[in-house]
Amino acid sequence: AQQGRVREKVYGKQKIYFADQEQLPAASDAELRGLDGEIAARSGQLQALQQSCRHMEAELKDLNSSMTTPEIAREIEALRKDCASYTEKLERIKSATNHVSPEEKEKVCREQQLYRREWRRRKRMATELLDAILEGYPKSKKQFFEEVGIETDEDHGVVLPATV
Repeated sequence: AQQGRVREKVYGKQKIYFADQEQLPAASDAELRGLDGEIAARSGQLQALQQSCRHMEAELKDLNSSMTTPEIAREIEALRKDCASYTEKLERIKSATNHVSPEEKEKVCREQQLYRREWRRRKRMATELLDAILEGYPKSKKQFFEEVGIETDEDHGVVLPATV
């Protein structure tokens, strides 16, 4: 800094040293245009290389996430074993002699219809009763259900079974 090659700036307790640019030769307009052209060319090269790098990284990620040949062979073998066990199970089911008779099936279907009809009837009665209470109730339906402790089918994700 004393010889004049480097300049010094003081900011409080800190000192910053930097090259004295006045000692550097001034560049002509032609040189500046040439440097600008070189910067543009290098920027284009950089963009192309970055794009190529991104493409290669994506390909590498894809290859790393895919299965290797031995893994695929093991997977195929496991699937073949599963298929064989399911085929055997299907044959056992087809050859079983303890099938449900049509009379038993009809009886179960009738019972299911009866229970479904009763469920629907009771739900409708409860809904009508609660709606009548809520007409004069100052708070919301949700608050009323919380205070009384009512749990609905919807709260538990229960859906009325479809007809058979």
